[in-house]
Amino acid sequence: MNKHNEELPVPNSNVPLLFLAGILLMVPVVALLWVGSYAREEPTFLGFPFFIWYQFLWVLLCPLCTGGAYVLVRRARQPQRKEEN
Repeated sequence: MNKHNEELPVPNSNVPLLFLAGILLMVPVVALLWVGSYAREEPTFLGFPFFIWYQFLWVLLCPLCTGGAYVLVRRARQPQRKEEN
């Protein structure tokens, strides 16, 4: 068989964990693309309008979502331990 035609092995994966990781990655995208939900001035925080501090809050939340998704993907792709009898 030609080396270019060989299929790469697919790791066993926990699909529900991968799904949850995908949801975690989609949350910031949806939250920031839905501009109508935060395109206003009130409530203010430390003198900043809602529009500004909401976006800045997501600057802090995005790495948490991405890190959580990374941990879930790593956990989902770990080799399954076989029970020894």
